[in-house]
Amino acid sequence: MKYKAGGYYEGELFRGLRAGQGFLVDRDGQEYRGSFHDNKRHGRGQMLFKNGDKYEGDWVQDRRQGHGVLRCADGSTYEGQWHSDVFSGLGSLAHYSGVIYHGLWINGHPVEQASRMVILGPELLEVAQGAPFTLHVQLQQQHGDLAKGESGRVLRISAGIRYVQLPAYSEVSFFKVDEDHQETPMQTPFGFQCISYPVSTPTLRGLEPEAAKETAGADLPLLEEDQVDTPSGLAARGRQSQCLGDHQRQVEQGYAEFRDLLLGPPPPGRQPFLFLHSPHKKDGSKPRGSLCPSGVMPTAQEPTGGSRPEETSAELAAEAYPGEYVIMIHDVTTPPFLGRPLPTAFKHLRVLAKGTGQRPRVPEEGTRAFSQRQAPWTHSRTPAP
Repeated sequence: MKYKAGGYYEGELFRGLRAGQGFLVDRDGQEYRGSFHDNKRHGRGQMLFKNGDKYEGDWVQDRRQGHGVLRCADGSTYEGQWHSDVFSGLGSLAHYSGVIYHGLWINGHPVEQASRMVILGPELLEVAQGAPFTLHVQLQQQHGDLAKGESGRVLRISAGIRYVQLPAYSEVSFFKVDEDHQETPMQTPFGFQCISYPVSTPTLRGLEPEAAKETAGADLPLLEEDQVDTPSGLAARGRQSQCLGDHQRQVEQGYAEFRDLLLGPPPPGRQPFLFLHSPHKKDGSKPRGSLCPSGVMPTAQEPTGGSRPEETSAELAAEAYPGEYVIMIHDVTTPPFLGRPLPTAFKHLRVLAKGTGQRPRVPEEGTRAFSQRQAPWTHSRTPAP
C-alpha cells in the first residue's frame, strides 16, 4: 500500500488496516519492521529513526513499552524497561562518554544518578612533610547514598596552596609570584583563597610516558567476542579507547581511588618566604617574627618551627613546605554524562613539619601573627624588609 502523504506499507492487513507482520516506511523515511495491530505498531518490532537511532523491543499502541534496546547514533546504548516511549523501570545506559548507569529510571531520568563527589576522610586531612597519601572518592546521590550504579566517569586531581599562610600552621607565610607567572587566586569552601600547586602521582614519578599509558589502562579487562555489543561491553570499549592522563582515574561502581599522591616542591616562578619565630626572649620583651626568603636558611640559634638545623635549602626545596593546601577532584568526563558534569570536590590538606608527626609549632602568646592585615602586600609583590 502506497500512501498519498508519503511512505508505503508491505505486509498483512485485516479489513483495510495494518495487522500482523509487516514493513512500514513513513513519510519521513523512518522504517519499522515487526508486528501491527489496528493499524498501529504493537508487539515486537524494530524501528530505524531518521536521526540514525535504532530500537528493537516491545511496542504498545505505537509507543515503546515493555523491554527494549535502543542503539543511538552517537554510540550510546540503553537496554531495559520502557513506558510511554521513555526509559522507565530498571535499565542500563552505556553512554558514549564511557559512563555506565545501571538502575531505576522514571520518565526518562535516572533515579539513582550521582549529584556530587565526596572525598572521604576527616574534614582536615593532615600528612607529614614528604609523605605520600591516598584519597578515596565517592559519587553520592542527592540524599547521600553511594551512587554504586555509576561507573566510567573520568576524575582529575589538582592541588592548590593557601594564598596567604598563617604562622600558627606553617613557617611558609607567603609566596612571591614572578610577573610572568601571575595567577588569579581561586576561592575555596574553607574561607580562604588558593593558587595552583603541583601534585604528582606514581606514574609521573616513576614511569616513562608510554609505560604510564599502559599502567592507566592495565586494570581494564579484555573483551570477549560475545561481549562487544552488550551495553557493558560498549562502555568498556569506550573506556579502553580513552587515553587517561597521569592525574586521572575512572570511577567503578561509584568509587575511585588516587593512591600514593605527593605534593612536590614549589613550581618555578614562585619563591616562598619563611616566617621565622625566635625562641629566645629577653626579659620584658616579646618574641619577634621576621620574613626570610626560602633560599636563606636560619641558623641553629634561630630555627623555623619544625625544621632541623642540619637541613639544607636544597633538601627543603625538594618537598612541599609545611602549610595549608587544597586538593580538588574534577569531573572531566567528555562529553559530560547526560550533559551535566558533577561539581568539583574539595579537601582541606595540612602538611606537617617533617619529623614532628604533629602540627607545626604554634607561636607563643604575644608573637606577632602574620596576616593580610599586618602585611598589606599581595602575593605578587616583594615584601618590605
